[in-house]
Amino acid sequence: MQESAEDNRFIAYIVANKWMAFAIAFIILLRFSFIGVMGAMPQDAYYYFYGQHFALSYFDHPPAIAWILRAFTDLFGRHVFVIKLADTLVTIGTLLAFYRLSRCFLSRSRARNGLLWLYSTLMVTILSLVSTPDVPLLFFWCLSLIAVYQAVFEERKAYWIWAGIAMGLAFDSKYTAIFLPAGAVLYLLLSQQHRRYLWSPWFFISILLFCLTILPVVIWNVDNNFASFRFQSSERVGGIEFHPLDFFGVIGHQAAILLPVLLGVLCYYGYKFVRKYKWHITRIPASQLFLLCFFVPIFGIFLLISPIYWVKINWMMPAYITGIIWVSTWVTLKYLRWQWICSLVVHLALAVEIIFYPVPIHSDDTMIGWSGLGAGVKELAAEYPDDFIFSADDYKTSAMLNLYLGRMVYSKNIMGENALQFDFIGTDINALRGRNAIFINSLTDVNDAVDELAFIKKLSPFFHAITPLPPIVVKQHGRVVRKFLVFRCMDYHPPLLKD
Repeated sequence: MQESAEDNRFIAYIVANKWMAFAIAFIILLRFSFIGVMGAMPQDAYYYFYGQHFALSYFDHPPAIAWILRAFTDLFGRHVFVIKLADTLVTIGTLLAFYRLSRCFLSRSRARNGLLWLYSTLMVTILSLVSTPDVPLLFFWCLSLIAVYQAVFEERKAYWIWAGIAMGLAFDSKYTAIFLPAGAVLYLLLSQQHRRYLWSPWFFISILLFCLTILPVVIWNVDNNFASFRFQSSERVGGIEFHPLDFFGVIGHQAAILLPVLLGVLCYYGYKFVRKYKWHITRIPASQLFLLCFFVPIFGIFLLISPIYWVKINWMMPAYITGIIWVSTWVTLKYLRWQWICSLVVHLALAVEIIFYPVPIHSDDTMIGWSGLGAGVKELAAEYPDDFIFSADDYKTSAMLNLYLGRMVYSKNIMGENALQFDFIGTDINALRGRNAIFINSLTDVNDAVDELAFIKKLSPFFHAITPLPPIVVKQHGRVVRKFLVFRCMDYHPPLLKD
């Protein structure tokens, strides 16, 4: 009866707050419409490229997102909207799993509010429309926490099995998932009530199943000299520099993906919580302690290292799963209304940017212009059918051309430089000796080609002659939005590779 009354009050609140109702309806419509409207992002193309070269794991990340995109594109075809559909459907699964997890801690009305908090964020829009390892990570993250909760709080021993498998699948999505078993161990260490599970055979079975589930990633790393593990650990540490203002940059981009209202709510209740409990961990209710063990370590660690290492916008995403559930215990509908009004403004701006592109993005991390590049390079490939095609940024242009052309497009490995996953697909560049090539160089600023033209000197040792061709110019609404320099490179000489 009480939950029915709360449901009625919630419906009455939504009806009375028409702006909030409009915002919810608009953002639902926007996200689904962009499955077909939004162009491919470089990340979409790169992880699609992963999947087209099936492997146990990959250089930058574990394999889950690649396997998902391979399954969808094999079933429904090599289309951008199929890639977006895959991201959207997995993210819907995440939202459903999040609600199920919320119900472990909250009443139905509070859990529904928590779902609305999460759904309002730009984070969900990114997950729905851009292929990244975070897409499957957050899905398996929620499933893992449901299973651990059932095993610990409901004493359902079989759920230790599902917890181990789900945590392993999360790790097969992204290495950040190591915080899942770490968070479980941290909670069991801090909880007097549940500490006994640390010595339970069921807990060890869970860890064993975790280890078995991540075997594809481990085997790939063993076979490839631990390339991925090294890239994501020691090689990243090598880039440490002290930039104290980056702390505020991280706060800024987290406010962008959560929206300022939600980030403010998290900080406010975090402050109140510290004042109330200080270091008296034993006084913290078990359910709150559980949620915090999967929120505070991720959020806190990345925030602490931000002055010495640039923290990417998506690294903290898993923390917000339990963080949102935690604050939903107290936060009122009044703040949720302001969150949705803020979300409406942000998504309207996003829609205008995607459709009309009023603010140029001086970066290759954009959905604008890539299909035009694909069409232009198809014409070049027809004119010079025996030439191979390559680019020389980290992965973006090469991956996008692989997607739009449906053929192998090479990267910096042509110059003997490290080329991320392009180095791990068995390419024999010596087989290209003597062939001519088409080189594509993306301009991040259509009005500034100085650096890109200067880069051509780096190609000189590998070709007998390099001739500029007309650039590929992409227009939208009568305005130049992207420009790509094109060069024909004659008689390829591969670099001398070290043994």
